[in-house]
Amino acid sequence: MVSKKWALAILLLQLCNAGCGFCGKVLVWPCDMSHWLNIKVILEELTKKGHEVTVLIPSYGKLIDYSKPSPLNFKLLHSEYQKESVENIHAKLQDLIFDVLPNLTPWQATIKLNDYFIEITETLKTLCESAVYNQTLMKNLQETNYDVMLIDPVMPCGELVAELLAVPFVLTLRVSIGGMKEKRCGKLPAPPSYVPVQMMGLTDRMTFLERVKNTMLSVFFDFWIWDYDVHVWDQMYSEVLGRPTTLCETLGKAEIWLIRSYWDFEYPRPYPPNFEFVGGLHCKPSKPLPKEMEEFVQSSGKDGIVVFSMGSIIQNLTEEKANLIASALAQIPQKVLWRYKGKKPATLGANTQIYDWIPQNDLLGHPKTKAFITHGGLNGIYEAIYHGVPMVGVPMFADQPDNIAHMKVKGAAVEVNLHTMTSAELLNALRTVINDPSYKENVMRLSRIHHDQPMKPLDRAVFWIEYVMRHKGAKHLRPASHDLTWLQYHSLDVVGFLLACVATAIFLIMKCCLLSYKNFCKTGKKKKRE
Repeated sequence: MVSKKWALAILLLQLCNAGCGFCGKVLVWPCDMSHWLNIKVILEELTKKGHEVTVLIPSYGKLIDYSKPSPLNFKLLHSEYQKESVENIHAKLQDLIFDVLPNLTPWQATIKLNDYFIEITETLKTLCESAVYNQTLMKNLQETNYDVMLIDPVMPCGELVAELLAVPFVLTLRVSIGGMKEKRCGKLPAPPSYVPVQMMGLTDRMTFLERVKNTMLSVFFDFWIWDYDVHVWDQMYSEVLGRPTTLCETLGKAEIWLIRSYWDFEYPRPYPPNFEFVGGLHCKPSKPLPKEMEEFVQSSGKDGIVVFSMGSIIQNLTEEKANLIASALAQIPQKVLWRYKGKKPATLGANTQIYDWIPQNDLLGHPKTKAFITHGGLNGIYEAIYHGVPMVGVPMFADQPDNIAHMKVKGAAVEVNLHTMTSAELLNALRTVINDPSYKENVMRLSRIHHDQPMKPLDRAVFWIEYVMRHKGAKHLRPASHDLTWLQYHSLDVVGFLLACVATAIFLIMKCCLLSYKNFCKTGKKKKRE
């Protein structure tokens, strides 16, 4: 009897070990807001598989809440990067979105957005210093012996911490400004003939003039935007590591780049073997709605509902803009669920309910949902693709206009300009995506592509993180292009050498011809004399 108990205990232990496979230690350098929602899903899945996850965070954040019970371990970075700094950063961003960017072209808006990031560089640098110069913290991290580090490169410094700890790291992102980090640091091929510069709203099917524009933008980003403030980080990284280095060189050591998109969203283009697509990793089947919300949804009858959310950053609008939007919503037969924290608009129709928060994924997965009004954040777009809901895009800044441009090209969305639109324009856009069946057909096609994958995006993200842990890196997937200079990568040294060879050959041929001509002339003169 005793032997049977021991046998059962051993069997249970083996099953536990089999479920875990191996349990490693993961260190995380995240970014707040919507970026955190993506990375949090990965971290929770890692903890379910038995991994120990530690997250380095500032003592104040918007969505990262370390006070609630969590399977994650949080380590606080105490610095001047406190509540005042965070609120100031968000206040400046609000001013930028509503007062500055509306009056600029996409080109100018990108430059202005880059200026904003340069302006907050010192704040981010302070946060970085609170980590790398904290000897107690770094010693503790060193002694913990982490197996891998997961980093959101939008917030610089994570890769520097990984370098100091000599830990292999994985990057997770949608896109950097102009796609420069992926292109310059990840060596992502980007032929300007058919790969549009990120965030410029161009497609992969460009006219001649668009290709001219795209090439000029590519050069502009390469030689001006990229170097605008990167020297600050280059200098800091060199000082901390005690040797000359750059931000890009350090980022380029990433084992895997987890790109939060997929072919349902992206234009076809070449990718290195250490780039993996995990777009829509946060998406999941819808759950039942709260009782009162479900009753409101059911009251819509055959007309259905419209879901409206402007994301986690923009939670209220000017009174004039809110009234304009509410007026348009009041004219459609559908019921509207609007996530909005501002003053109740005077023109709000009886068909519209305002909520401080909505279960967006569950609403988009509801069979009565006819359309989704979105600011163009990739999280919301992927939930709409996942559930097959056509969109009205109201983009504001960063990658949002580019995201909506992708959906427009694929026939799944109509775009309106938040700053110049009228009630009639918003109303027409809504009627178009609801009443024109092509929008539903197109988004359902994207949904089928999204679901038709060999493994789920979240499983793929977790697999590659564990892959790096198992193999202590993934250098065998890293292209040799990382070891080439800019001149070598573009074969300009080879072109120069070949041009020099051609020039030398031409010179020698001309010399030979000239000598032959002179000899011929001398011979001719001798014959005449004779």
